[in-house]
Amino acid sequence: MKNLELDNIFIPSKTPSKKLMIILHGRGDSAEGFVSFPEFLNIDEMNYLLLDAPFEYYTGFSWYQLPPNQLPGIEYSSMLLTKILDELFEEEFNADESFLFGFSQGSLLTFEFGGRYHKVLGGYIAVSGYIYDAPKLLQEMNHDVISSNWLCTHGTQDTVLPLSTSKEQVKILQDGGFEIEFRTYEKDHSIDKDELNMISEWVQKILH
Repeated sequence: MKNLELDNIFIPSKTPSKKLMIILHGRGDSAEGFVSFPEFLNIDEMNYLLLDAPFEYYTGFSWYQLPPNQLPGIEYSSMLLTKILDELFEEEFNADESFLFGFSQGSLLTFEFGGRYHKVLGGYIAVSGYIYDAPKLLQEMNHDVISSNWLCTHGTQDTVLPLSTSKEQVKILQDGGFEIEFRTYEKDHSIDKDELNMISEWVQKILH
């Protein structure tokens, strides 16, 4: 889509609708890495916006710097995402029928940005990531989002971002009132086919 703050790939729905899934890739990847994603989810009424992160990282992009310097990038990316989503939800798409999906670094932003964003989306999907500061997020969150639909998945064999860390951080949010469905898969730092089928069913259940 033209005139947005970040380069992107827009894949229109097969049947016209105001439903939108915003895709946030992982470190070193790009929007290109998710072009086959809509085909796997197979939801005819869903539009897809695949965003490129703002910082160059080797042959791809990243949303923030490596630890311990993540915060400036997280804040900058969140500011850009706020501008983009505000524009998208002004007229073209409905926030309450739209979804934020993030993998790895994108998963972190699904929580850190999505949990603070002033509009409540239809659902939030965080795959194979972690949360930068769960206690701080609980203090600063938009309280209306905690009763929305949250799905978090992680691989039991993930050597990049350990399952135990993700699980502990999600529990902090759950204990703070977030209604998060947490699922594990026998996978490494990747997206599993069974997982994609589950995500598709999860989204369609919310839409219908």
